[in-house]
Amino acid sequence: MNFDLTDEQKMLQEMVQQFIENECPATRLREIFDGEEGHDPSLWKGLVELGVAGLAIDEEYGGAGLEMLDLAVVAETIGHGALPGPFFNHALAAYAIQLAGSDAQKSTWLPKLASGDALGTVALSDAEGVWSPEAWSMAAGSTLSGSKPAVPFAAAADVIVVGVSGGGLALVMKDAAGMSFEAVDIADRTRRYATIRFDGTPCQALEAGADAARRVCDAGLVLLAADAFGGSQRCLEMSTEYAKTREQFGVIIGQFQALKHQLATMALHVEPNRGLYWYAAHAFDHQPEEAQRMAAVAKAHITDCAMQVARDAVEAHGGIGFTWECDLQIWFKRAMFNRAFLGTPSHHRARAAEMAGW
Repeated sequence: MNFDLTDEQKMLQEMVQQFIENECPATRLREIFDGEEGHDPSLWKGLVELGVAGLAIDEEYGGAGLEMLDLAVVAETIGHGALPGPFFNHALAAYAIQLAGSDAQKSTWLPKLASGDALGTVALSDAEGVWSPEAWSMAAGSTLSGSKPAVPFAAAADVIVVGVSGGGLALVMKDAAGMSFEAVDIADRTRRYATIRFDGTPCQALEAGADAARRVCDAGLVLLAADAFGGSQRCLEMSTEYAKTREQFGVIIGQFQALKHQLATMALHVEPNRGLYWYAAHAFDHQPEEAQRMAAVAKAHITDCAMQVARDAVEAHGGIGFTWECDLQIWFKRAMFNRAFLGTPSHHRARAAEMAGW
């Protein structure tokens, strides 16, 4: 039994990591983070050219036909680099259409999503903290009316997968009538989002039902966990490097025992989570009886750990760690997004406990 990634998955990670290092170094990352759009189309185009947009889309629609673990290792690498852009929402939208769409909907959208000719996003939460498909309340018919907060890259998307009452899903096309956007300036400026308001907006139902919606949310939990793991790794690396170079009282601070202990504790928070998100991604495709609970466990535990590691990293950087000039804030704020989006750790721990029969 192989307890490691395949050579192909390692190569995929290395390819994406090299792209991020070349095309989005710290200076470029800071420009996008501080800018108005929070998105550089050329970066997304570069990822598309690497095949990232269609990784989990079936080959018959122009994708690579790979699995959740392949998506997740890319999410880890993107989290490690805090790469701004729509990878997360695009992957979920493509998965939703592939899972729940009609043949006509798949033929229309999946080739465009795989090639990057179209961008997808998801509008799932009905209100702050309301992420569960069972709690969605927007009535669905041939049109939609109401609002959806927290929609990543909403205005840039060509197709939006909307969560509707009864745990259903619907498609809304770009420039559909009766749709407006209100940008929301959140802490994590690498993933901008908006509130969408619908007023008699035409839509198409995705007909696979509530099970499909739950599955889409679980896919999101795994990808957020992977992103959070990559980000926590980067926080540890930045803190370790700083400890090797920063001097205080004429001594490299990495020699101080208290800081050594703090860095060791951070490492103990980070490294065990690699296997947890790998297993959650593997279970998603191969162990249906475990998939939902493991997605909840991975999201809850890894995003919580990532938030703690980010806090510890700020402390390890001393006074500079709390400033806007320190790049560490970008990963700290990304950890905040990963922890909150699609439900908090306490919510998913309660779900996991219930599913385990506690």
